[in-house]
Amino acid sequence: MGDVLAGFHAVWEFESDSVLIRYERGIRTPKLFQALGERRIPLSAVEGVSLAPGKRGTVVLRLAPRPGADPLVEAAAGQLREGSDPYRLVLPAEREALAEYHAGELGKLLAAPGPADRYLVTAPEPPLQFKAYDAKAAFDGRAVHFRWSWTGASSAKWKAGDQSFPVAGLSGVEWRSPEVFEGYLRLLRHGSPGPDGPAGSVRPDQDPAAVVFGLGYGPVHESLPFAAAVLAAVRARGPVPALPVPARRDPADIAERIRHLGELHRAGLVTDEEFSSKKAELLAEL
Repeated sequence: MGDVLAGFHAVWEFESDSVLIRYERGIRTPKLFQALGERRIPLSAVEGVSLAPGKRGTVVLRLAPRPGADPLVEAAAGQLREGSDPYRLVLPAEREALAEYHAGELGKLLAAPGPADRYLVTAPEPPLQFKAYDAKAAFDGRAVHFRWSWTGASSAKWKAGDQSFPVAGLSGVEWRSPEVFEGYLRLLRHGSPGPDGPAGSVRPDQDPAAVVFGLGYGPVHESLPFAAAVLAAVRARGPVPALPVPARRDPADIAERIRHLGELHRAGLVTDEEFSSKKAELLAEL
């Protein structure tokens, strides 16, 4: 098709096999759009297109992605607000005829609907990181790392120590939007019950495989692309599980951990036995 349709916060470029979406970086543009920057949506990843009246003299052109085609949509699990939907293009009402034309042309090119057997839309690329309420989370493409914060992490997480989760040991992620009550990102591991089972009944603030979100911590535009990248890596992983390789720790970091552990011990949050055991573990990492 080769045409371009400019709306509020985004420009769609129509090609024969895809729609290239370029998001604006203006101050009023949703932060998620700014973080995504640009996305190419293959038509094979789309099962429908619609055009509907919008608010205050606008129309909305929207693509409906196939289930399982986009890791971002799968991670979001229907929790995105309407204004942050990356598949919506809001246009002035005077462009309705043009939008209707493109909707009709797209409809002719779409494949049969139904779930996709693999991700067809490219996920955000690692390395990625963000600051949750109780940890700093990082993903290098091979493993997810949680480093607990002094002020936010629970004693259960401090007792468990910083965590590293190789992609090969994961089966998925569970993301809850920080825009709703008790947002979090939980990693689901092979051989462990799902989020509705016993493991899922553990509160995220007590689960070493989860980080929790708070006001200003783990916002959607940081934590959701992170979750999508992990999901895509899990789906693309090889059949042979990779074993974690212990890494040498910075002596200064170990000293800080021991000092904080001592504070927990003095406050009565860690027993004498737990203090001695955890201190020995930290020293062994030197």
